[in-house]
Amino acid sequence: MFYLSQLINATVENPDDTRAGKLIDVLLVPPQDQHSTQPDALLIEGEEDIPWRVPVSEAEWSEHTIHLRQPLTYYTPQPETRDASEISLAHEIMDKQVIDMEHKKVIRVNDIAFDDDWHIVGVDNTNLGLVRRLAPAWLLGNRTPTLTPWQDIELLDPHRSPEEQGLMVPSPRTLRTPSGSLAELHPADIAAIVHQLTPEQGARLIERLDDETAADTMEEIDTDHQRHILDNINTERAADILEEMGPDEAADLLARVSDERADELLRHMEPEESEDVQELLEYEPDTAGGLMTTDYVVLNQTRTIAEALEAIRTNIRENDVRTAYVYCVEDETQDETRILGTLSLWDMLIADNSQPLQALMETDVITVDPDMEPRAVAERMAKYNLLAVPVVSEDGILQGIVTVDDALDVLLPNESRRRPRRMY
Repeated sequence: MFYLSQLINATVENPDDTRAGKLIDVLLVPPQDQHSTQPDALLIEGEEDIPWRVPVSEAEWSEHTIHLRQPLTYYTPQPETRDASEISLAHEIMDKQVIDMEHKKVIRVNDIAFDDDWHIVGVDNTNLGLVRRLAPAWLLGNRTPTLTPWQDIELLDPHRSPEEQGLMVPSPRTLRTPSGSLAELHPADIAAIVHQLTPEQGARLIERLDDETAADTMEEIDTDHQRHILDNINTERAADILEEMGPDEAADLLARVSDERADELLRHMEPEESEDVQELLEYEPDTAGGLMTTDYVVLNQTRTIAEALEAIRTNIRENDVRTAYVYCVEDETQDETRILGTLSLWDMLIADNSQPLQALMETDVITVDPDMEPRAVAERMAKYNLLAVPVVSEDGILQGIVTVDDALDVLLPNESRRRPRRMY
């Protein structure tokens, strides 16, 4: 096994043992076959500083020297403009950050290890990788570092802004690994990775995810990163992500940015989603109205159990809204309607599908008013063992619901919350 740190500036010899030049880089094209780990070419600087491109199959590493099968001039000079799909191991991977998919964290690449056939074995993010570049080989002895397998590495985009030196953000050419791409991690794990980056770096990472994954990840990110990310990503993309979030989560996010930025994002959202979020933004933060969401299932009391269950399934499929209760009203088509009763999902599952909701619904509904303090809301939910509680106005109009996870955030200490409380 040998290392990139040993290869860089190593002497390159022609077949007749004359000096051909020195190695300046190793080039890799991410293959379609995710299990292939062999670089495509060595970049060798010859006479007059001309770079030559030599296939790795034409070179052998032995006794700290690279031996070519043909004279250097037999090979092709490197074009002035490098293929955009190629990755420079020396400049775009070495000393940069990548994602260790197995351990779900950002690591720094201190060195890259190869086997005798030039296959990349893994990256060295230990201190030994740094020492290897500074100390003579005899000082290290036979100590072998613990490598992060190349198959577990998510490569990131080398095209960075100046403040992002040292990070590579996911690109279309990202290597897909056996452990899956970044988007296949749990949103909480992606959020943990974002927290290891600067807010600007996190913004670029979030932009590369699909809208649904980005939305789920944003809900897991801390307040400061959320605000900076929303300020630093493209407006159209930010609006798309907000539309995928629950209206209460989107309102939380928009409340953390400037009024100008919030208005801009609301204008770019779909009208229906934008209206839902704006309604929630009208409530004071430390109230039930500030905690509630408008994602819930409301149905006429005359509907059947079968219709209610289908409505729940549809809401999950189309809106990713999971609800524990159905709220029964006189007219489900009206925006403002009084709540008549509630029915839990568990009661519906054991009921006859043909029964009307009004025959089974609980009419003594536990509710909270929009101005109730969050702690009081949480305590009421705990008292009655509720997974969600309706928020109703003085005249009994249903405004929204507070779910148990949002209520739990109020009771937990700051460091234990699943996500931060809104900061207005």
